[in-house]
Amino acid sequence: MNSASNPNYKKLVQADLRQQWFNSTAGQYLQAKEQALYDQAVFDLFGFNAVQMGTLQMDLLRNSRIPNRYKASEDIETPFKVHLNCCDDFLPFVEASLDILLLPHCLEFSERPHQTLREAARVMMPEGHLLISGFNPLSTWGATARFNKFLSNNQAYPWNGKFIGLVRMKDWLALMGFEIISIEMCCHIPPFDQSTWQKHAAFMDKLGEHCCSVLGGVYFIVAKKRVVGMTPIKPIWKVTPLTSTLIASPSQSKPTQKK
Repeated sequence: MNSASNPNYKKLVQADLRQQWFNSTAGQYLQAKEQALYDQAVFDLFGFNAVQMGTLQMDLLRNSRIPNRYKASEDIETPFKVHLNCCDDFLPFVEASLDILLLPHCLEFSERPHQTLREAARVMMPEGHLLISGFNPLSTWGATARFNKFLSNNQAYPWNGKFIGLVRMKDWLALMGFEIISIEMCCHIPPFDQSTWQKHAAFMDKLGEHCCSVLGGVYFIVAKKRVVGMTPIKPIWKVTPLTSTLIASPSQSKPTQKK
């Protein structure tokens, strides 16, 4: 079999190109911005089992207090620590077994993004949290992807992905029974390859956060799985009155029957 037509060979080439991009100026910039968002989000989420699917260049669960934290990847050979090799559209977990699932830049590169979300809904615990980061097509990053596709059909990572708009992503999550808790945008600086240009454009991050956050290159979503008919049990804070143990209470009610 020709190595170029071997699917495993293609995956190895794509993994190598992906790693090269994450080592670039734009890749390092994205990692710093997204890592901060994930660190802040996972710290306040609790449970027993958490899984990060892909993008092993970042340890997105490092700030989590959940005891069982796992990393999964489609890449068979990877220099990063991985606990499980699997596809994102067919997760080898039983139903309602995960408290937190992270899908960093999975959906825009998934062959079946709808199925990936269905699997996420299947394996999530009720009230469990799903964290998603994706490239925003309505940004300079999305414009760069369209420009690369116009120039060549064999563009490298990440411009070979099918970027999903934020409005469409919100509709998909609602359809799968997820309630969106929060949405944040980051990476307002264009994906420059030169560090000098990136430094000169540093003001765009502050400007984007205050004026046009919707144009950020990456969106970060925290969603919660809702179950129809399920009512969360709230603690009862009503204080019961103290009773003295020295006063004897009647052990039998007063008879009401006539003799």
